[in-house]
Amino acid sequence: MERSVLFFDIDGTILSEVTKTVPESAYSALRAAKEEGHLLFINTGRTVCSLPAEIRRFPFDGFLCGCGTYLMYGDEVLFERALTRERGREILDQMRKCSMSGLAEGREDVYFPGHITRFEQLESSRRYFREKGMGIECFIENGDFVYDKLFVYADEQSDKERFFAFIADDMEALDRGGNAYEVIQKGYSKATACQFIMERFGFTKKQAYVFGDSSNDLSMFQFAEHTVAMGHHDSVLDPYTEFVTKTVEEDGIAYAMAHYGLIRQCAR
Repeated sequence: MERSVLFFDIDGTILSEVTKTVPESAYSALRAAKEEGHLLFINTGRTVCSLPAEIRRFPFDGFLCGCGTYLMYGDEVLFERALTRERGREILDQMRKCSMSGLAEGREDVYFPGHITRFEQLESSRRYFREKGMGIECFIENGDFVYDKLFVYADEQSDKERFFAFIADDMEALDRGGNAYEVIQKGYSKATACQFIMERFGFTKKQAYVFGDSSNDLSMFQFAEHTVAMGHHDSVLDPYTEFVTKTVEEDGIAYAMAHYGLIRQCAR
């Protein structure tokens, strides 16, 4: 069996958004893949501080975080790039001036507004992170922190086009639907993370497999040859999808890995 490198999104791919757990079939398939000698990487928009415990419990070879801006192999940081403190503050100030709101995602914590906003999606995220003990010590208004990316929200009161124009030189906004935008550093993505690892360890595109479900997986689907979309996935991935597997809850990870012969049988 040829050694391969596998890149996995987290939410909706390995971690079920229905049960909030990783199916045992996925853990079993990941263990089988490691036994075959494949390298396994998480490739996520989450920053390293917000990797779920359910993901950390498995010995992945590395974690590629923040849409390509913080890359780890084992305990070694291979690459990192954050916004400067000054530029980060300018962007947050402009977000407020444009009547938008959001959270800043750093390596040590996530940062929310100090007040309750009118954006329910943002407040839902606040509740989620608060349950994890995050986003409660330092607020966006304090400003004394460095971050890698943003998740911002807009509505009819917002001047989002003005905000997007302001960030255009060094950031780009990925439309996540419902007036929610993942704002990442320009020139970095899940695709650049894949490319970095493949070049570092000498893998060709034929040896690489990516697994995802949402629009922020698009760059790595456009980059890779072997692309696996989960049973529930954003249609934006369809033109670049090689194989549609089952849903997370239906053992989709194990099913896809068995389909490609990456493991010897469909683990359950």
